[in-house]
Amino acid sequence: MRPALLLIFIFIFYHYQGQSKNIIVPEKIENPVHKKYSGKIIFLNKTTPLENLKDSDILTNSVFQENGDLAIHAYFDNSLVNYLHQIEPAWTIDELLKNGNYQFSFWVDGKLIYTENLNAGAGTAENKKLKTALQIPLVSSKNEDSWGRYLWMRFYMGHDGIDALAAGNHILKIEIRPYLKISAIKTGPVIAEGQINLTVPTQNISEKQIAIQPIKPNSGWKVSQEKINKESIRTLNKKIAENRFKDLTGIVIIKDGELLLEEYFSGSGRDSLQDTRSVGKSFSSALTGIAIKEGYLKSENQNLKEFYNLKQFKNYSSRKENVTIKSLLTMSSGFDGNDADSESAGNEENMYPTENWVQFTLDLPMTENETGKNWSYFTAGVVVTGDILDKAVPKGLENYAAQRLFQPLGITNYKWQFTPQKKPSLAGGLRMKALDFAKFGQLYKNNGNWNGKTIIDKAWIQKSFTNYFTKDKDSDGYGYLFWRKVYQSGGKNFEAYQCSGNGGNKIIIFTDIPVVIVITATAYNKPYAHSQSEKIVQEYLLPALKMGNE
Repeated sequence: MRPALLLIFIFIFYHYQGQSKNIIVPEKIENPVHKKYSGKIIFLNKTTPLENLKDSDILTNSVFQENGDLAIHAYFDNSLVNYLHQIEPAWTIDELLKNGNYQFSFWVDGKLIYTENLNAGAGTAENKKLKTALQIPLVSSKNEDSWGRYLWMRFYMGHDGIDALAAGNHILKIEIRPYLKISAIKTGPVIAEGQINLTVPTQNISEKQIAIQPIKPNSGWKVSQEKINKESIRTLNKKIAENRFKDLTGIVIIKDGELLLEEYFSGSGRDSLQDTRSVGKSFSSALTGIAIKEGYLKSENQNLKEFYNLKQFKNYSSRKENVTIKSLLTMSSGFDGNDADSESAGNEENMYPTENWVQFTLDLPMTENETGKNWSYFTAGVVVTGDILDKAVPKGLENYAAQRLFQPLGITNYKWQFTPQKKPSLAGGLRMKALDFAKFGQLYKNNGNWNGKTIIDKAWIQKSFTNYFTKDKDSDGYGYLFWRKVYQSGGKNFEAYQCSGNGGNKIIIFTDIPVVIVITATAYNKPYAHSQSEKIVQEYLLPALKMGNE
């Protein structure tokens, strides 16, 4: 071999060796099953410890049941940290753990359906340093809580897996790679993969379950005579009956101010009070606007110091005094509160066990974020808006809401959630009939007018429906306790501002078409809750109105 070629060979060899060298010593692979299936994913229908696993336990074919059991074992020849080290050899263990994890890809019949990069914080650091196997329940008849089941739900319900696994025979394949987020996502090679033949049984659905539900008399709405695409709704109803859309309780469509569609599911009905969780936050926005209109509040630019002696609360800062009502309505107050961060001091789960939710909020420290500049979802701040209203309006918030908002809309049957001080909580939990939630949406669609009377000023609604913040991939912006969302159907975009609550609950007010849609559901804390509702709107309800095809 020529000297020059030999030097190149030596350089490449040692460069490769340097990149592939482990940064930490993983656990030894001694189990014969692990050795045999290293680099493989095997499927099981029961939880079996590795030491008890036999070849006969491994599934190659199975009848898929949503309430059954399906689990996987993934066997690697190294630990995650060492795989990540191969992607970025210069990084420390802590840097690798902070920026990487496993990537899961789900394939059905040769088509990639869903890829998820596990959150870098998922799993223990010790396991990611040493472990060379994963045991993951995907579907469980015991309904236990596990990250694997939520991963499956995101694939199955949130990202079209349920449609890919329609009735019939399918091949489900799963691949696992390591990934690092550097400037973009960078992945290593497949470190484990496996597949199973799944038979999905056909369900017997009756015509009654598919048929469009007739609108019964005495709805309180004028019934629309406009035609609707019946097949779109029938297809939707079939999927709901097949449990391919889950936990829905109601769908209402108002078009041109008239009731076009009213359907109920899961034992719910017209008189059911729907628990729509954070949909109730938007009522704080409405009541604040009404109170300003009537002079009980000067404006949304008033500061907290006008309502509270903030020096009496913990973590006093002069910056607290300049927190405005507007910044609470736009979730940009600067308080250390972020419901998306379990470590945040002001996370709503830390508030609920306390004896005084307002004091909890005002005791919180401030962040370095300037008031009005940075968005983070902050339920506790909405509680404070309710307390300010309760102090400002005559006879308190509960009476004021009844007199100024609910009675003019003809809403008489509802239930508040209350704070420990027995005040209405504007954090959420307000229960109403789906048709009454539709009235609230139509009030906004009417620019604040109802039966010839102005309830909310048009200018306030314009402020409420202004996009102040673009949050992330899950949101197109935020107004005064209303989410901005752009729906896509038939190749067109449809802007809406919506009330949104845990479980997939929505009051959707479209800005450019004369439509209000209410969806009520009980998919609380399920990863598919909101994506399911959005899919129903985009793929079934807007096409039923022919809005995506005009």
